[in-house]
Amino acid sequence: RRTPIATRGSGTRARRGGDEEYLGRGRGGRRARAPGCPREEADGERETRSSVGRSVASVTKMVPAAEMMKERECPAGMDVEVVKEPDELEMIEELARFGINAGDIKKAKEAGYHTAKSIVMIPKKALYSVRGLSEAKVDKMVEAASKLVKCGFITGTEALQKRKQIFKITSGSQAVDDLLGGGIETQSITECFGEYRSGKTQLSHTLAVTTQLEVSQGGGFGKVAVIDTDGAFRPENVIPIAQRYGLNPERVLDNIVTAKAYNTDHQMELVDHVGALCATQPFRLLIIDSLTALFRSDYSGRGELAERQQKLNQMMSKIKRLADQYNVAVFVTNQVMADPGGGSVFVQDAKKPIGGHILAHASSVRLSLRKGKGESRIIKVIQHPNMPEADATFDISNQGIADSND
Repeated sequence: RRTPIATRGSGTRARRGGDEEYLGRGRGGRRARAPGCPREEADGERETRSSVGRSVASVTKMVPAAEMMKERECPAGMDVEVVKEPDELEMIEELARFGINAGDIKKAKEAGYHTAKSIVMIPKKALYSVRGLSEAKVDKMVEAASKLVKCGFITGTEALQKRKQIFKITSGSQAVDDLLGGGIETQSITECFGEYRSGKTQLSHTLAVTTQLEVSQGGGFGKVAVIDTDGAFRPENVIPIAQRYGLNPERVLDNIVTAKAYNTDHQMELVDHVGALCATQPFRLLIIDSLTALFRSDYSGRGELAERQQKLNQMMSKIKRLADQYNVAVFVTNQVMADPGGGSVFVQDAKKPIGGHILAHASSVRLSLRKGKGESRIIKVIQHPNMPEADATFDISNQGIADSND
């Protein structure tokens, strides 16, 4: 029986099991390995993606954001923010308590399912395709997972309480944060589209740094995963942004994992790898820059449009499950195309985002970016569940995005 050991005053607990020691539920309920302990290999690595999995699983331990901050005196009498622990994350190994064979659990993990909730959220036909799992075994596994995970109806009061688990990550600009009601939310997908040099990648770099700030400073106190399809991620651009916030650039970069995607199948596999990392490490943000670039190149013409949209829908469903399951914010950039039917005199900018209605319905928040005067950019809320349509102006520089001086 595992014995909880009290640790830091943040409410985090450490758990000792066997020869390894793990941190329990921290600031977001993520299972994280205690510093100095041996690391387990990322679960769920398939043979077809083993080379990618090794590169992602080789990430070092999480460097606490508090250690990254420069030494500052805390003002006397300052209230310390208490972060409530979210619902317990039940790992798939817990299914053994309900009679599920250890070999079947291992097969499910190798297929990319690491928690009991992932078994409940995925369609059964996807589990039927896992080699070695019969329909009877899958039905028994889903039944056992349903006993661990509460996926039925809850009251509005309980739903409101669950909303308090959500983090809002600052964008680096107060004007943009006000536009978004506080920042980029976890458990949701934020899509940002615009033409080239409109500031999409620079906003991504800024979020990769602000996510590592303390919660009281507008951060998520977690790590960042970046799936790069355009080759736009530049670690050297992260350094001045980290210095702007008084963070140690080396530690900031250590808390960012990145992988280059070369086709849509590879992109889907990398999302699975992010899920494996989230199951064992405190990740708080997933960036995909850009989401649709490979879909445009792998599927061309109207003849492949239906297949492209179907696969894009599968990608978005996978991302949504990841965001909800691990309390992760997902920020995706999107390209635009000329709209042949948008050349009316009443339309100021005849461009529309790639992905059509599939992407529009899957995204919780949609933001439009366009160029302004000089280094200023204009961001507009196209879709938001809580905020009205509005726009704001911000500036971009080598230190990320910031409020406009105009």
